[in-house]
Amino acid sequence: MTRKNRLPLIIISILFVIAALVVLPLNEGILGKRGIRLGLDLQGGTHIVYRADLSSVEPGTEAEVLNGAVATIGNRVDALGVTEPVIQRLGGNRIVVELPGIKEIEEAKERIGRTALLAFGEQAEEGEEARWVNETGEWKPATAVVDGEEKALTSNYFKENTYVTTETFGGPILVFEWDETGSKLFEEITSRLINKPLGIFDGDEPLRGEDGRPITPVVRSVITDRGQIEGLSAGEATELSKLLNAGRIPVPLTPIYEQTVSPILGSDFIRMSLTAGLIGLILVLLFMMIYYRLPGVLASAALMFYVSVVLAIFKLIPVTLNLAGIGGFVLSIGMAVDANILIFERMKEELRLGRTLGAAIEAGFSRAWPAIRDSNITTFIVCGILFVLSNYIIGSAPVRGFAVTLFIGVAISMFTAVVVTRTFLRILAGTRWGQKTSLFSIYSGKGND
Repeated sequence: MTRKNRLPLIIISILFVIAALVVLPLNEGILGKRGIRLGLDLQGGTHIVYRADLSSVEPGTEAEVLNGAVATIGNRVDALGVTEPVIQRLGGNRIVVELPGIKEIEEAKERIGRTALLAFGEQAEEGEEARWVNETGEWKPATAVVDGEEKALTSNYFKENTYVTTETFGGPILVFEWDETGSKLFEEITSRLINKPLGIFDGDEPLRGEDGRPITPVVRSVITDRGQIEGLSAGEATELSKLLNAGRIPVPLTPIYEQTVSPILGSDFIRMSLTAGLIGLILVLLFMMIYYRLPGVLASAALMFYVSVVLAIFKLIPVTLNLAGIGGFVLSIGMAVDANILIFERMKEELRLGRTLGAAIEAGFSRAWPAIRDSNITTFIVCGILFVLSNYIIGSAPVRGFAVTLFIGVAISMFTAVVVTRTFLRILAGTRWGQKTSLFSIYSGKGND
């Protein structure tokens, strides 16, 4: 083995060992400590698309508002204990939420879509316009002037450190703390509402206690930096505290598309996908070894390197692997073999012209490279188009998964065919096996010895 070939072989060997340690075992590799992330169609769960109402948003800030909503939804989903959720923008006013393995669908939708904005109100005087009307009377937003501007008192001014404790008689209490602006507002409002009720509203509805009645505490003294809400059930107090601490979704969200996949169906998909992929890989390996003989054996070894590296990348990025993504991966295996076939056919032509094996290898790669390069570049372009379009199409997760896995697979297949297989052939050319040209001839069924 020449020094020129020794270094590439060492690098290839190190990459293969690292990739194998990342991949094996599949559920949690020795390196990386992460399993392959499965999509909804393989793991089961729910896929929801929300439409954001941006009508009240200041023009030019739509992207910022949506990004804030995505971050807040992420915090809320984390509280659900969902592993590997997918939350991302879709187009100009939609948000995709994928919750693998979630069972309580309605509970998840309620937590995700709830705006969790508490507004405080005072009773409207006769002739004043009321925003809320319920069995306790008519209410208007409680406002005060701070820094020369009239502002309404809402949970926008809560610090994200609310918690639930218990009162003397064991009832739950939601304790909250105001920021600087909220403290000034609350002090001014409570100073004028001594011995008067303060309404608390969740969106358009009053915040109701465990008994079903609206919570309207009576102000007994001036309050500044903190406050508390009594009368909630323990579950509602805990839920509300989590939502308030997760942040407020700045715009109303309406679910417009929902798809649910059962875990049983997902496990069937996994089993069938693994079986199909394994059968396809074995058939490809057998074909290459039988038809192309010794070069086919080397191509098969390179293909095993390819599979290991691609799966390692899927784990490390990580790529959410769905059924369409597996299809893209399997297709990229075929394309990796296709590059080797082009190279071997060119080598065969050079050997027929009487070239030595070493010269035939170099000429075969140089002549096959333009075709490999151009075909793969067109595939990259198509993958890019599919990926971009998937950001604007509802239910497009399979399209995105196919584009991502195919792109990664084709990129690694180019490296495998041009570098790995070439290195193996160069090393082989300097051995006694490289002197037996019959081992490099295409199988004809008549014995080419």
